[in-house]
Amino acid sequence: MSTVKLNDVRLSFANALFEPQKVQGQGEAKFSASFILPPNHPGVAAIKAAMKAVAEAKWGAKAAETFMALKAGDKLALHDGDSKPQYQGYKGNLFVNASNKIKPLVIDGNKSPLAATSGRPYAGCYVNGSIELWAQDNQFGKRINATLKGVQFLRDGERLAGGGVASADDFEAIPEAAPAEGAAPAPAGASTGGNPDPFA
Repeated sequence: MSTVKLNDVRLSFANALFEPQKVQGQGEAKFSASFILPPNHPGVAAIKAAMKAVAEAKWGAKAAETFMALKAGDKLALHDGDSKPQYQGYKGNLFVNASNKIKPLVIDGNKSPLAATSGRPYAGCYVNGSIELWAQDNQFGKRINATLKGVQFLRDGERLAGGGVASADDFEAIPEAAPAEGAAPAPAGASTGGNPDPFA
């Protein structure tokens, strides 16, 4: 597993930050949120480095091959916002969906706890987020998931229309089994050689 802090990213689908929700009434209720990042955001490189680290820790010599297959099947934690044109703010950007059975930390800029009655964070505002990337490989399939650890309200932004309930397709089915322990930490930066980097 590898933790990534996302600074100054736009929050979407914030309704499940304080109360766990089921996706279309199915499965176990979880806390969740979506973070929107422009392609040049430094968090994109951090997420890619973390995904590379957990892939190599889980699949070893087959990491590059497995990673490319997951990328082709849109089974990585980082997604193309153009695939969700129905949602305001997604087009031209990237996004990460993160969830957790345990309630995440939600705080203000001064680190004081926030509640649903606080009115923030909300869909469209800017936050600092903490997520944990981990590789799944079990009877439910292979993928790289993001666990939601915490959200810190940073600043106001234009509220996003349709920031209420997501569709089932916006989140992946996460197995009940805990992720494997002992994953290597994310490297400070991904190195590239003479060949194209499959993790880029």
